[in-house]
Amino acid sequence: MNRKYIVELSAEEKCELVNYCKKGMVNVRKYKRAAILLKADRCRYTTDQICEAVQVSSSTVFRVKRQFVEDGLEAALNEGARSGAMRKTSAKDEVTLIATACSEPPTGHCRWTLALLGERLITLTDLDSISYETVRRRLKENALKPWQKKMWCVATMDAEYIARMEHVLELYAEPADELNPIINFDEAMKQLVDDTRPVQPMKKGQVKRLDYEYKRVGVANLFVFFDRHRGWRHVKATQRKTKVDFAHCMKDLVDEHYPHANKIRVVLDNLSTHTEGA
Repeated sequence: MNRKYIVELSAEEKCELVNYCKKGMVNVRKYKRAAILLKADRCRYTTDQICEAVQVSSSTVFRVKRQFVEDGLEAALNEGARSGAMRKTSAKDEVTLIATACSEPPTGHCRWTLALLGERLITLTDLDSISYETVRRRLKENALKPWQKKMWCVATMDAEYIARMEHVLELYAEPADELNPIINFDEAMKQLVDDTRPVQPMKKGQVKRLDYEYKRVGVANLFVFFDRHRGWRHVKATQRKTKVDFAHCMKDLVDEHYPHANKIRVVLDNLSTHTEGA
């Protein structure tokens, strides 16, 4: 069923969009998306009016509103990859480009430029030519900025990093053991959407009816558990992801899901709430 997405900007979001539109030098596509959201806020303008004012198609208006409701402001402003011609570089070419960009620049140069990277890529691969724009796009896709003095490609391979890495790999290599399970744990934020009007239940001679409008009603945190040997998954939704919420998750893991385990090995990242103190 086709749905209509209702845009309701918060005061902070509206201020951010207005300030962006007032800038002199901005990305045209991002500017249009910001203008669409401002005009779509609380249905102040119809789709046709927005299309005429911003000079976009109705499908663009629909996509921007849908992305805002389902994924948030950041996703709505920054469009994903656009379809078009086939990529001019293979996976091997791109790996070579990344490795080159992460290496020391040639003697006499303080940093890698698009021109230097293009020349080196032609030398190291079967490419006959490559444009500056293609090099720039591949760098952007991989979040590489060789023109900046601070660049982070891989983690520092010090003794502490290697010790932790080997500990996790050795843990994953262990055979399945019901009394000593290995659980991966992580969290993620998710946009919440809801209907703008109550659902009309099914009755004789009439199917269940849903209003075609959507609106954003906030965000929720999702705690995710995964047993790597059993393939078991569990998701717990919370309003926040504080140390207290993390502690409750660990308690649930023991009391509700693995009450008979001798020891539960939990693999998680270094988020500030993941502490023994919690």
